[in-house]
Amino acid sequence: MEHTSQTLSKLVAAAALAAILGGALSGAACSPVGLAAGAGAGVGVAAAQERGVSGAFNDTDIRLQINHLWFQHDLKLYREINLQVQEGRVLLTGTVEQPETRVDAVRLAWQADGVREVINEIEVTDETTLTDAARDVRISTEIKSKLLLDAEIYSINYSIEVVNQVLYLMGVAQDQAELDRVKAHARNIPYLRRIVDYVRLKGEPLLPIPES
Repeated sequence: MEHTSQTLSKLVAAAALAAILGGALSGAACSPVGLAAGAGAGVGVAAAQERGVSGAFNDTDIRLQINHLWFQHDLKLYREINLQVQEGRVLLTGTVEQPETRVDAVRLAWQADGVREVINEIEVTDETTLTDAARDVRISTEIKSKLLLDAEIYSINYSIEVVNQVLYLMGVAQDQAELDRVKAHARNIPYLRRIVDYVRLKGEPLLPIPES
């Protein structure tokens, strides 16, 4: 029991650090100066997003809460389901073998403070192959590269998840034209079966946080 608690603490701490720094430490030296620079870069990325620094930290807190709830409930659930959080909107994707696992994932996600919406795109199937997984990685990498290289798309505001060759989009689009460009890039990628769009247009109101 003590070993499990220590493992959980390490996972939570690592997730918090990774979310705050946003990967900015990859090029920083392992020194106080390097760490400070990396942290500053991570905050800079958050500030550049439409949700801002406070929104990014709120989403990180929600993610940590949900991961903690999943980890305590079922380690397999924690490992198999993908989690994205944008402006309090939670997107769940991935594949599970049992319908009960899907239900538990959604139920526990709603227990996190600050959640506005839970979007359930978890598939119940045992037919995912290594080929499917490789294609998902290829599609995800390609769409991210295309968005990053398109000067007319503010790619920092988008979250991307690919499961069984289905692209799930979340984030904030500057306008409909930008969102259309994102989808146009995606449609040109081989093996992509469909696009599921949960992107909010800038200026559209957010859903209120439900009362407990």
